[in-house]
Amino acid sequence: MRSKIELDTAIRQDRRTVLLVNTRSRRGRDHFEQVSRHLDEAGFHLLARFGLERPERLPEVLAEALALGPDLLVAGGGDGTISETARHLAHRDVAMGLLPLGTTNNFARTLGVPLDVAGALALLTEGKVADVDLGEAAGRIFTNLVSIGLSAQVAEHVPHRLKRRLGRVAYPLTALTRLPAHRPFDAVVTAGGEVRRVRTHQLNIANGNSHAGNPIARDGSADDRLLMAYALGRHGRRHLLGATLRHLVTGRLRTVEGSPFLAAPEVLVETDPALPLDIDGEVLGRTPVRVRILPNALRVMVAADFPDR
Repeated sequence: MRSKIELDTAIRQDRRTVLLVNTRSRRGRDHFEQVSRHLDEAGFHLLARFGLERPERLPEVLAEALALGPDLLVAGGGDGTISETARHLAHRDVAMGLLPLGTTNNFARTLGVPLDVAGALALLTEGKVADVDLGEAAGRIFTNLVSIGLSAQVAEHVPHRLKRRLGRVAYPLTALTRLPAHRPFDAVVTAGGEVRRVRTHQLNIANGNSHAGNPIARDGSADDRLLMAYALGRHGRRHLLGATLRHLVTGRLRTVEGSPFLAAPEVLVETDPALPLDIDGEVLGRTPVRVRILPNALRVMVAADFPDR
């Protein structure tokens, strides 16, 4: 593995790059050709360009892309595309460039990547290579979040057309339709030597500082070696709605060390009954689950002033 400085130098000098855009994402189809032209004009040596219409082919396409030996892989799409790409690039000597073209763009928000295409592309020439944390749950590497409870139902049932039309508003609307029939559950959360028992509709374990396109805590980071475990409200449906609203309003004010968070490099969650896991929007695995941080697992292009730890 090259050092970050060596990889950064290789990107600036050789510019060996692969472009991969999910053209089924909310903005991917519109921007694919524009991004290709920009990279050409900026002097990047494009080894290949992939416009992905069928997301189920993403692992296959990523394997093909990495076989070309790029120094930089630019991935455009929503959180699902970004998360899958990060999984494939974890612990590799390749940097990831993010083009946030999806609905909530949580990982891009956490890393301070501009949400406009021009700003995100500028980081590829004006930014730097940093190494940031990923998480792992049920043998699955993730960028953003493991959720248990209502969100798993939302992930399974949110209509793709609604996401394209309404953006991130599609998620709370879907949650409202599923909430009346959703039952609360009991959970035991063990983190950093502390044990917390909760009864709730929703439990989250986050890497980073963004959920559903909104801040979780002002000092949350994907480069602090910590996961944040927190319940949204107690067992009552009104508590969940109230906690969700507080999350939206106060996320920029809260700190990782304050309520309602348990922050630690590893979190064990046990529930009664056993429940499915929503891992970055994909439902797989069940509780009990041990979630752990993978320190500095991903190399990624960020702004020059990003605090790389």
